[in-house]
Amino acid sequence: MADEKEFLEDGDATVIEFTDEDGNAFYYEEEMIIPVGDDQYALLVGLHDGDEHEPGCACGCEDGDEDVLIAKIVVNEEGEEEYVEPTDEEFALVQKAYDALMDEEDAEG
Repeated sequence: MADEKEFLEDGDATVIEFTDEDGNAFYYEEEMIIPVGDDQYALLVGLHDGDEHEPGCACGCEDGDEDVLIAKIVVNEEGEEEYVEPTDEEFALVQKAYDALMDEEDAEG
C-alpha cells in the first residue's frame, strides 16, 4: 500500500500520510474502523488540496470519484499500528461487514 505511514492529528480526525516509493505524500482521513473477526480495517478517504492535483494524476479527483481505500490495521514489531493492503479475501469480508453496518444504520435511522 505504501512505504511509509505517519499519523497526523487534525482535531478529532485521524489523518494518515502515505509516502510512495517516489517520495510523493498522500493524505487520508480515517473515516471509520470496520471490525472483522479479530482484525480491524480502516475506511480511509483521500484528502486533496485542489492545487496539488493535475489532469491525469490518477487519484480519481477529476472524474468525480471519491478516493477511498480499505486498509488492514496491524501492529508491527515496534508495537506501532500500520496500515497494510488487505488480501482479496479480506477485502471481500470487509466489504460484506461494511454493507451490514450500513444496513443496520439505515434500519436505525
